[in-house]
Amino acid sequence: MYTRILFSLLISCSFSLFAQQTRTVTELHDGWKFHKCEAEEAQAENFNDTKWEQVTVPHDWAIYGPFDKEIDKQTVAITQNGEKIPTEKTGRTGSLPFTGTGWYRTTFEIPEFEVGKKVILLFEGAMSEPQVYLNGEKVGEWAYGYAYFYFDISEKLRSGENTLAVKLHNEEFSSRWYPGAGLYRNVSLIVKNQESINQWGTFITTPIANEEVAKVNIKTDFSGEHLRLITRIYDKNKKQIAQLESAESFNNQFDQNIKIETPNLWSPETPYLYTAVSQLYSGDILKDEVTTKFGIRSISYSAENGFQLNGKARKFKGVCLHHDLGPLGTAVNKSALRRQMNILKDLGCDAIRSAHNMPSFEQLELADEMGFLFLAESFDEWKKPKVKNGYNRFFDEYAEQDVVNLVRATRNHPSIVMWSAGNEVPDQYGSEGVKRVKWLQEIFHREDPTRPVTVGMDQVKATMESGFGAILDIPGLNYRVHLYKEAYEKFPQGFILGSETASTVSSRGVYKFPAEKASMKEYPDFQSSSYDLEYCSWSNLPEDDFILQDDKPWVIGEFVWTGFDYLGEPTPYDTSWSSRSSYFGMVDLAGIPKDRYYLYRSRWNTEEETLHILPHWNWEGREGKKTPVFVYTSYDSAELFVNGKSKGIQKKKDSTPQTRYRLMWNDVVYEPGTLKVIALDQAGNPVAQKEVKTAGKPYALKLDADRTTLKADGKDLSFITVSVVDKNGNPCPTATNQLNFKVTGAGSYRAACNGDATSLEIFHKPTMHLFSGKLVVLVQSDEEAGSINLKVSGNGLKNQSIDLQAK
Repeated sequence: MYTRILFSLLISCSFSLFAQQTRTVTELHDGWKFHKCEAEEAQAENFNDTKWEQVTVPHDWAIYGPFDKEIDKQTVAITQNGEKIPTEKTGRTGSLPFTGTGWYRTTFEIPEFEVGKKVILLFEGAMSEPQVYLNGEKVGEWAYGYAYFYFDISEKLRSGENTLAVKLHNEEFSSRWYPGAGLYRNVSLIVKNQESINQWGTFITTPIANEEVAKVNIKTDFSGEHLRLITRIYDKNKKQIAQLESAESFNNQFDQNIKIETPNLWSPETPYLYTAVSQLYSGDILKDEVTTKFGIRSISYSAENGFQLNGKARKFKGVCLHHDLGPLGTAVNKSALRRQMNILKDLGCDAIRSAHNMPSFEQLELADEMGFLFLAESFDEWKKPKVKNGYNRFFDEYAEQDVVNLVRATRNHPSIVMWSAGNEVPDQYGSEGVKRVKWLQEIFHREDPTRPVTVGMDQVKATMESGFGAILDIPGLNYRVHLYKEAYEKFPQGFILGSETASTVSSRGVYKFPAEKASMKEYPDFQSSSYDLEYCSWSNLPEDDFILQDDKPWVIGEFVWTGFDYLGEPTPYDTSWSSRSSYFGMVDLAGIPKDRYYLYRSRWNTEEETLHILPHWNWEGREGKKTPVFVYTSYDSAELFVNGKSKGIQKKKDSTPQTRYRLMWNDVVYEPGTLKVIALDQAGNPVAQKEVKTAGKPYALKLDADRTTLKADGKDLSFITVSVVDKNGNPCPTATNQLNFKVTGAGSYRAACNGDATSLEIFHKPTMHLFSGKLVVLVQSDEEAGSINLKVSGNGLKNQSIDLQAK
């Protein structure tokens, strides 16, 4: 029903370096019963839940659908988008059934020898307004669905079986995007001695960090008297490199400084992690042990040098990410997050902003391990509402404790280099907002004096006038590229962060003619053009930000909206049905890159070449018509050929923002055949080439797995990209065939996604249509090792299968 494991809080990963067990964590994954709806007396021990659904946690009850426009239909004017007249909106929160009440129940065993110990019940995310009951008695409640929180349940436990019940409730009009529903992150039971290190009680900083020496400061809060602390530091090979013992503490806190010679500095390029093992003793008796992963690095922000990491100036090449994982919903899954971040690594992205909420522990662990700078955000709303039933209802009572929990739970992650106190809050206007931003920033500073604080500001003129923007450590501008220079001159910090940029929209593999710039452009098929020339009313095209990043040393980087598509906010189609997910991503909801991905890659990935052609070359009915060809490349020039005939050489030039970063042949006349581009070096010599061919009729399926070996843990995932090819193996970019999936062996079918924002097919049914010739199938491992087979079939197509292995 559950597994008991050794675990250290606040860490990216842990390993046992000592045999003596002083604390345990029970991760409550299995054995849960779930019921959607009110259930009278469901908290009672003897409640009959035999007819409830069996689920595993993390769990998102709403992702299983169905999609229905009535679920989140709203008549509203979205002030963040500059709207003044209310209109009917659909799909804002994904058109999924996340509203209402849900109950979870499980049982766990407490051995008699553990009664009397300190026991913590930790929730990493519960959407939302959780009320928690143990053995029929309420132990506590929380409000914010994105918050981490815990309760001390030591006095309410008994030996033997204990019954845990959790009631969750999502109000309608409580979110601007799909928030998910349920116990969507981990729930853990921590058992330790009364004399122990406090929950989130270890705080590691590196006030001195250079190539010669590092000063590692470790503050450890604890409970008990007459205790001593031994801290050992290990390198990544588990070799001990330092040790310090302390017997003197102040206000139940040990404050240790440890010297590390010639440290390995953490950065996105070299994400080196050390391990600190903190052992708390009473005499010679070990009372507690906590293992903490950390990195040695320095950060600074200044008008002279912008952002510096380890003494070197750099600009953020960042993306914003919402917390849903496409077809998995919001139920956190580490292998899905790892896949996302591998795709971002190939992009050349080095930074992530958790928009607009607190990140999962798993995401931060991967950021540390894989090398991503992280902007950890807290709120999308303060006291003044954006939505009727949003966080404004809880701000006065909960805001301080939510910030405290965010910081204390995550402050040891070297990836985090700044905090965000909010995003586009209506409180940017007026004196009350100035007081609130000052109050929140001071809480962040109190809890963590080492990192600066920002807010994503969209009302930039108002923040100039009120002083709101001047208070912040880092002035973050959401869009408003036309105000960057004025903001730089008026704000005292001497630099500007693009905290949210671009909001360009596109649908993967869909191209509209003529290819021209357009704001809020709508089409009968509810798609947006992948020529990457369409954007939102409040935003701009990517090149407007590229120019600021490249030409203005006082612009310290950007976080693009967004890295991946997400459920909800289907702009520009939020007044039309059916669209239920965003068009903003460089990567679609299935995790397949769009063309725009390669535009950013051509700038950001400086280690590998980029040479990408668009559009596809299957245009039956467009013969003889102009069909523009764009090339996104890291090279400065290239020559284009259609069926062997040169269409000329294009070079990047400063005449327009687009020609500075794209190679464009706008007068190409379509004829079936082969489209070829040859990239040229500065001397005009060919250095790389790419071809796109007109495909014949769909003939066979092609399967490509991101991983063929999985962990046999019941949670690991393989993402298999399914595409269609013709008899010659050419991809069929317009194929829309309906496919069926069957998984046998030591795994199961988990979900599928095609990246089509208009698709109302349920992710978890083993059938789906292709979108622009592709989709992705998710296969999940069982808890027993063995081989797994996925078979994909479709009418009129040569079927295909792939073998995986769970170990």
